[in-house]
Order: sequence, then C-alpha cells, then structure tokens
Amino acid sequence: MLMYKAKTGTYSFDLESTAEGILVNGESFSWDQVQIGEEYFHVIHNHKSYRAVVVNVDKLTKKLSIRINNSIYEVALQDRFDLLLEKMGMNSGQASRLNFIKAPMPGLIVDLRVKEGDKVNVNDPLIVLEAMKMENIIKSPGAGTVKSIRVEKGESVEKSQILIEF
Repeated sequence: MLMYKAKTGTYSFDLESTAEGILVNGESFSWDQVQIGEEYFHVIHNHKSYRAVVVNVDKLTKKLSIRINNSIYEVALQDRFDLLLEKMGMNSGQASRLNFIKAPMPGLIVDLRVKEGDKVNVNDPLIVLEAMKMENIIKSPGAGTVKSIRVEKGESVEKSQILIEF
C-alpha cells in the first residue's frame, strides 16, 4: 500500500493505492485510463474525457508537472517518510538549521551509509533503520558535513535518540 499527500496550488489531498484501487481522501476514485504514448494518457472520470501528459518528473524533489487538456498543474508529493519528518519538525524549511538526525521510531541500525567527515547533500541516504520488520532509509534533510555518528551497525535505538551530528 502506497500513500502520498499531493499538493497543487492551494489544494491538498491524500492518495492511497490499495489492492481495490486508488483512494483519494479515503474515498474510492473511479476512472478509466488508457496509455496512448510513453507520457500520454486518455482519462475518463465522471463521464468527462481528459487528455493527460506527464510534462516533467523530478524524482529528487518529488515534484511533477502534468498537462490536463490545456492546463498545466505542478504537483508536489510527500511520502510517509516526508510526512513523518514534517510532523517531527524536520521538514525542508527547518533543515538548514538542523544539527542532528534523530531516530523517527525505535528500531535496529541495519546499515550506516556515511562516515564521519563525509559531505552530504539533500536526500542522500545516511542510515538504514529496521523497524517493525521494515527497512527505512533515513535521508539527509539538507547539505552538510557529518561531524559524528553516535550509533553503530547492529545497535538498537529508541525514538528521538540522536543518530548523527552535523
């Protein structure tokens, strides 16, 4: 099950992909779509026809541009990890002032992807944290240099424990 929060202009909505189909804000979304070309789609929703073209996809920033009929929409996506960072106050607006990376949940350090002295950029993988039998890659919220790593591979950590200092 994939879940995203999508924002376009002043609108914000939740998208969820389940075995039954797509849910928008928790409600079933009924549509028919046919892929015409690599980035071209024909969509029918509520008895209306739409031509959709994926104009641009930026996987790093999770932003895409879609032209529907003759209007272009810029869409920003947030996955569950982005939402968790935002909830913890570690979103991009505060990332430049961030001096520490803390464990978002209790778990086990499976892998360290950086070492002291490494320079990192936004979204560089730092640590792999296993929690509830799922591996979570903790990424850098901003650019900086790793000052110290306060955990070791195989170590159990608690929620909000400091993992890395910049």
